[in-house]
Amino acid sequence: MDSSAPDLRRRRTGGRSARVRSAVLDATARLLVEKGADALSVAEIAQRSGVHETSIYRRWGTRENLGLEAALSRVELEIPIPDTGTLRGDLMSLARAIVVFQESPYGKALVQAGMRSDLPAQEASRRAFWGARHSAVGAVLDRAEARGELRAGVDAGLVLDTLVGLLAWRTFLTREATDERVLERAVDLIVSGIGTAG
Repeated sequence: MDSSAPDLRRRRTGGRSARVRSAVLDATARLLVEKGADALSVAEIAQRSGVHETSIYRRWGTRENLGLEAALSRVELEIPIPDTGTLRGDLMSLARAIVVFQESPYGKALVQAGMRSDLPAQEASRRAFWGARHSAVGAVLDRAEARGELRAGVDAGLVLDTLVGLLAWRTFLTREATDERVLERAVDLIVSGIGTAG
């Protein structure tokens, strides 16, 4: 196993391994918000988490790997995959959660830390993470298709990319407000393209 790359696969819940991972990622995320990615220190993460510094290096390899996994795991926690019973409801719920996360100081620090990392091992981790997110959104679309709301053959990854891309563009680039009306218009535009109603 390549010790330089974080392992984003699901680990068994409970046990020392899960507690160590949770403590280290939580400490890393908090320090990213407090001090930023440039000032991130494995020694300080070790002190804050109560996990020995050598254990952190053995598991994550570099502080960049650790910062990336902290960012990605927090995204997964803060933006759960919804199940409201309708395609529009699910996409609205997902959009709201993305906006809340992206516009918070916590989310901005973590997303920026994740975007700064560009080593090959980190790229593999990013791909693994987004692959999992695409699969999760795929479940939303599968449910919509089973209810007769979705055209067959819709690309789940492209739907997620479209929604996230629009919201990230407004949050990080144009810095425009993204209120409920904007979210409704964006979601309705997506639903009109992939849905069966109309």
